[in-house]
Amino acid sequence: MFTFNPPSVTEIASDVFRFCLYSPDIDLQFNFFLVRDEQPLLFTTGYRSSFPLLREAVARVIDPAKIRWVAFSHFESDECGALNLWLDAAPHAEPVCGQVSAMININDFAVRTPKGMGDGEVLDTGKHRFRFCSTAQLPHGWDAGLLFEETEQTLFCSDLFHQGGNVEPITEDDLSERVKSAMQQMQAGPLANYIPYTPQTDGILKKLADLKPKTLAIMHGSSFAGDGSHALGELSVSMRQVFGG
Repeated sequence: MFTFNPPSVTEIASDVFRFCLYSPDIDLQFNFFLVRDEQPLLFTTGYRSSFPLLREAVARVIDPAKIRWVAFSHFESDECGALNLWLDAAPHAEPVCGQVSAMININDFAVRTPKGMGDGEVLDTGKHRFRFCSTAQLPHGWDAGLLFEETEQTLFCSDLFHQGGNVEPITEDDLSERVKSAMQQMQAGPLANYIPYTPQTDGILKKLADLKPKTLAIMHGSSFAGDGSHALGELSVSMRQVFGG
């Protein structure tokens, strides 16, 4: 398994905290997000092996035992590998995922019954409201989905906008070139087609762009503050060029 540098913590929007674990082994950041609220929500769990580091970082912001919801995009080790460790650490926490993921994976995998959300369904955690967006096969997996926090207009992007390197926590600069470069590098290696390009891809990205996010909370690389709709439109173009054939 990868080694990680000590975690860093950055508040990228009001009550939205980014926890960064950088792996020099593969020159890649793994970023996880906590929304501090009456019912705190963690988006993505990290690997089982990285749980102690991530738990220590979360404890700088809140008592990890107070986490109420543990959410993720799709069934993959960095997305939800440590799910059960978080559920053990937070006795009142419940998994949050799409209905497909709940049916095919999490009902069996998790030690606690998941909240399976339908497309457009909203979860209220106090000050914040999370809308579930079904995004099958985007970034990958037929169970994939994203959360859009409607109060601060933050879109939790999972693997979308993937960037390499130990980059800044958040930027207002255009991400297009670095994202396209990262996709081209992936496409040239053993992880080619890690984001499948399907007839539905453009429509899903347009649906996300219509949410008009102000902040993009990105799992691998810098988060983005600015015109999220424009950024998603540029991502659609780049994906078509790199993955569309």
